[in-house]
Amino acid sequence: MAVDILCLGEPILEFNQQPDGRYLPGHGGDTSNCAIAAARQGARVGYLTHIGADAFGRSFMDLWRAEGVDTSTVREVEGGQTGIYFVTHGPEGHEFSYFRAGSAASRMTPADLPRAALEGARILHVSGISQAISESAADTVFAAMQIVRAAGGRVSYDSNLRLKLWPLARARAVIHAGMAMADIALPGLEDAELLTGLSDPDTIADFYLALGARIVALTLGPQGTLVATPEARKRVPGRPVQAVDATGAGDTFDGAFLARLVAGNDPFAAARYANAAAALAVQGYGAVAPMPRRAAVEAALAGA
Repeated sequence: MAVDILCLGEPILEFNQQPDGRYLPGHGGDTSNCAIAAARQGARVGYLTHIGADAFGRSFMDLWRAEGVDTSTVREVEGGQTGIYFVTHGPEGHEFSYFRAGSAASRMTPADLPRAALEGARILHVSGISQAISESAADTVFAAMQIVRAAGGRVSYDSNLRLKLWPLARARAVIHAGMAMADIALPGLEDAELLTGLSDPDTIADFYLALGARIVALTLGPQGTLVATPEARKRVPGRPVQAVDATGAGDTFDGAFLARLVAGNDPFAAARYANAAAALAVQGYGAVAPMPRRAAVEAALAGA
């Protein structure tokens, strides 16, 4: 199936700490989350990855198919494994602990890329995590971006900085190089402050526009999103809610934002919609379960 949005990265099984101390199993991985969030808004979405020939990998295949995410570019790798992570919650927010070394996705190489699928995508979505999991994965993402751009598609890049996966100096170099190939830059404020050394949101937006992005959507947490293009910029307010778990909020924003772009919204309207989707997502536990569908987002916007 031809897709509007093709997401590339690593799916990773989630165990999310509950108030009683137990861990609720679920599904995670930032670009997988983004794919599901976009599919729930009605976009045609595919996922590109390698998974282990294991129960965790099969559970992802079941999930993607149930969510309407195309899996024709997912490859099951014998001898590989599907990674896992744990989410714990404390006074400082949520913390991630990863067990993903040597995962099937981290072994991807540029030679594994399905060129025809990439050339047919309107938007390729990747992230810093997609590149942090191994050097070969970083090279694979760069190669995928080159294929999509050469075919006339657009690249979306979320910085999604995870310093447990790589040192800041390497993260800064690779992510800046990735952002320089992106048409749509989706940094978070905390990430951007560490990566750029800047603190003012408008200056950060200018930094990413100077790298070449045509759209920058800088997420500011509860304060909403600063959306900037070479021609205009606007702060799109957030929606105040009682947050329970912010694990998949940024991924929900990304998926909803990209879904509305391919549906024809301008980036400012897309950000208003995505802010509402992310606000709904933080009101439940886990990355995927609380992600809203289009009807719920539209109802929230109608009641604003």
